[in-house]
Amino acid sequence: MLCLGSARLIFDLLTVPVSLSLRRPRSSLRSFHFSYSSSIASPTRWPPRRAFSIMAHLRNHFFDYTSGRWIINDVLRHAERRRVFNVDRLRRLAAKSVHRSPDDIVDLKKLAEGGFNRTFLITMRGGFQIVARVPYPATIPKYFAVASEVATMALLRSSGLPIPEVYGYSPVPDNVAETEYIFMEFVEGLSDIWFGSGKGDIISISRQLAELESKMMSIAFPAGGSLYYTKDLEKVAGRPGIPLEDERLLPLWYGRRSQLDESAEAALVRGADKELAYLEQVGRPLLPFQRTRREGYQYQEQSPSDHIENLDRYLLITSSLIPRNPALSHFHIRHPDHQPSNIIASRSPDSNLHVVGLIDWQHTSILPPFLLAGIPQRLQNYDDPISQSMARPSLPENLDDLDKTQQSREKELYRRRLVHYHYVKNTEEYNELHYAALTDPMGMLRRRLFCYASDLWEGETLVLKVALIEAIENWETLTGGGPPCPVVFDVEDVREMMELDVDQRGNWVPAEHYEEAMTRSKQLKEDTLTEARSEEELAQIATHWPSDDTDEKEYM
Repeated sequence: MLCLGSARLIFDLLTVPVSLSLRRPRSSLRSFHFSYSSSIASPTRWPPRRAFSIMAHLRNHFFDYTSGRWIINDVLRHAERRRVFNVDRLRRLAAKSVHRSPDDIVDLKKLAEGGFNRTFLITMRGGFQIVARVPYPATIPKYFAVASEVATMALLRSSGLPIPEVYGYSPVPDNVAETEYIFMEFVEGLSDIWFGSGKGDIISISRQLAELESKMMSIAFPAGGSLYYTKDLEKVAGRPGIPLEDERLLPLWYGRRSQLDESAEAALVRGADKELAYLEQVGRPLLPFQRTRREGYQYQEQSPSDHIENLDRYLLITSSLIPRNPALSHFHIRHPDHQPSNIIASRSPDSNLHVVGLIDWQHTSILPPFLLAGIPQRLQNYDDPISQSMARPSLPENLDDLDKTQQSREKELYRRRLVHYHYVKNTEEYNELHYAALTDPMGMLRRRLFCYASDLWEGETLVLKVALIEAIENWETLTGGGPPCPVVFDVEDVREMMELDVDQRGNWVPAEHYEEAMTRSKQLKEDTLTEARSEEELAQIATHWPSDDTDEKEYM
């Protein structure tokens, strides 16, 4: 069992983004946790160890990403996710972590491929199963991501939350398996439960999730950052962390307090300071990475000076972004990615669903609630006026008069409204702290400003500037009065920015739809090229077509 007495807290190490090499594209590495099985068949009887072998083509299958394709830079995306390791020795380490012999392992199969890791299910004699998780090469910084997740899971599990037990881990590849890894308890159950459930199950799971979030957000921390075991942090950190004051842990020791984020304002400025330092040292003009926006910039490279100016503007208002409710400025923890596949539920004999596991805790940050709050992305339905108004959802009275296609559409809309509505209502009842932050009328704007100021510069400053403009327009509501806003924009500048503010689509598709998607993309490009009115326009379309592969080196 892991010793919680050595868990410490530090923020400084996360001032560099956890996914620098994964910045292309943003949607390519998160939010895709697909169930996948590639089993090595085993006979009915438990075989002797010599019968367990892995053919070369299956080894490559273990190493490669097989859950989907990318329309843009497909080869690069797959290269980022190819991880070669010693399969046999990983098995040996897995057996050792649970005090078993390698001879006890009878099956090894790929279980899932998520945004940052590939997971394998290892089955032993007697049916005992554990999960081995291996990060992709492009997941960085791997050491801190692995080490922090392990410490975070141990602390939350000790607090009574349904977190898988960690049996063993290595945040470095310097081991016989030649890869970083985590071995953890296999939690059997259902994921993606929101999509096939009825009203009663949706209400029940929403209530349980709100109760679990309340439990984890009741844990108070002395500063912002991420959790680590002392032994892991001491190997790499150049400054001390903060041991937690808790009856389960060592007495609190603050170390060099000035080097850690111990206020909400310090947390707000940390990401912007990081990006300013980067741009001032190595920033250079770039074309906007979002190629659909390049026309708005006349296909010209953009200087980082505009983004630096907007980061400076953001820093001028950070002290005014802190809510007046002091409870929202203390440091707490929350799951970083409550997508449906990270919530595991099991149906009991009485047919009720119960949450039995919360998984995928990498990159968990400890922050004030006003920065942590929000309806999980896959559960929210903000685009719908009914959900925005928090009106109680209902099916249309004329549902039976609609054709099957219309009925399906209305039932799916009803399901999305139910999930949104009951998540918020249960949060109101069971998690007062989160509800206060969630219903703050300026809460979403505060979080957007914080995220955009911390994001990596990609050749434009559009989203941050638009958010700053919104802050100016809502200054009195945002700050509750007080000094006037120190930031001013020219009226024409505001108009131009709003015209450029457009949404972008991701480019990941399931593997079985890849050829069809590529055919459509190529046909659309050909049709567009034939409509070009000049040689210059023809060249611009050919050079900046949104779904063509692109050189990403300049943006890393």
